[in-house]
Amino acid sequence: MTGARLPVADIDPLAATPRGRYEDERVTVCRGRPVGPTTLRTAHFGLRRVGRRVELTHDLHVSELDNDLAELLETELFAPGWLAGVDLFERLFTGVVMSTMDDPAQAWAHFYRNTMTRIAATRPVYQRAMELIGPGHVLDVNACFGFLALRLAARPRTTVIATDGSPGSMRLLDRMAGLFGTPVRTLICDPARVPLPDDAVDTVSLVHVLEHLEPEHGAAVVSEAVRLARKRIVVAVPIEEQPNAAYGHLRTFTLDDLDRLGAATGLRHRTEEYHSGWLTLDR
Repeated sequence: MTGARLPVADIDPLAATPRGRYEDERVTVCRGRPVGPTTLRTAHFGLRRVGRRVELTHDLHVSELDNDLAELLETELFAPGWLAGVDLFERLFTGVVMSTMDDPAQAWAHFYRNTMTRIAATRPVYQRAMELIGPGHVLDVNACFGFLALRLAARPRTTVIATDGSPGSMRLLDRMAGLFGTPVRTLICDPARVPLPDDAVDTVSLVHVLEHLEPEHGAAVVSEAVRLARKRIVVAVPIEEQPNAAYGHLRTFTLDDLDRLGAATGLRHRTEEYHSGWLTLDR
């Protein structure tokens, strides 16, 4: 479930772009074969640097757009050390999507449709989250693109609030939820300070959130979830030896770490490993 997040710097994912081109203060991304010399050519990308600026070309079709784009960028450009930094990763991810079609909203719609189809068939983390999160009123914290929020909202007897610190992410989710006819309420906020009353929802989901936060911030987020949840809190984190910096991971977790986290809340809790580490807290 780990993947790219839209930058908190609030790049507008729905801004008009020149045909086949995305550009901001750090990167230029173009659809098509590179023109002129490149620093690097991989299976999917052409890369060159012009001063401090990164120029990326790609030949991806909209039919190939889904959240696995994060893995392509990581495998071909960031893991080998050609590029580094979560901000650069997110800008390039956004640029690739937005440059595949003349209308960015339509490009994102293809990205969402393709990703949701793949999730339903091949993503066990989403499937496990759907099993652990019951019907009722759900708060999906740091929802990013909102794939889980959209899947939950499509179920009977389930209403969803999605939060994120990125206004761009929430604008995009609002647009896609309307396009798909799946109502999701969005809030822009710090996950440790959600503007909702005590016991506001039945379930709070913190699925692949805590690895992006420093320990003190993460503990505050869990405390906030305890304040908000009437019934259950579902936490999932990747199990990895080193934090994946390209995805914005700041720390790692073991099942023992999750068990200590659960015990500190005073709630009934259990842990398990299933394609991620899971902590379920129940009142």
